[in-house]
Amino acid sequence: MIWLILIGLAAGVIGGLLGVGGGILFVPGLVIVAGLTQHQAEATSLLAIVPVALVGALNQDRYGNVRRRDALRIGVLSLAGVAVGVAFANALSATVLRDAFAVLMVVIAGQLVRRALHTSTADKPA
Repeated sequence: MIWLILIGLAAGVIGGLLGVGGGILFVPGLVIVAGLTQHQAEATSLLAIVPVALVGALNQDRYGNVRRRDALRIGVLSLAGVAVGVAFANALSATVLRDAFAVLMVVIAGQLVRRALHTSTADKPA
C-alpha cells in the first residue's frame, strides 16, 4: 500500500511540474512495484490520470496557461483515438505492449534530449 501512495505522490509532483498526466510513472510503477500486468497497469493509469489531469488543468487555467479551444479539440478527438487504442492494446500480448511502451518512452526521451541540446546551442553567443 505504501508503494502505491509513493507512486501516486511522485506522479502527481512530476505531472504538475512537467505537464505529464502521470502515466509515465504510473504504468512502470504499477507493473514493477505493484505486480500488475501491463494491461492492468495501463487501464488503471488511464483512470488514475483523470483526477491528476483535472487538478493540473484547473491550476494551470488559473495562471492563464490553458488554451481552452485547443484543449477541447484535442479532447474530443482523443475520445475516438482512445477507443481504438484500447481495442488494439487488448489484441496485443502483454510482452508486446510492454515493449511498445518502453520504445515510446525511449523515443520521447530522445526527442527531449535533442530539443534540449538544440536549445542550449541556440542560446550560446556567437
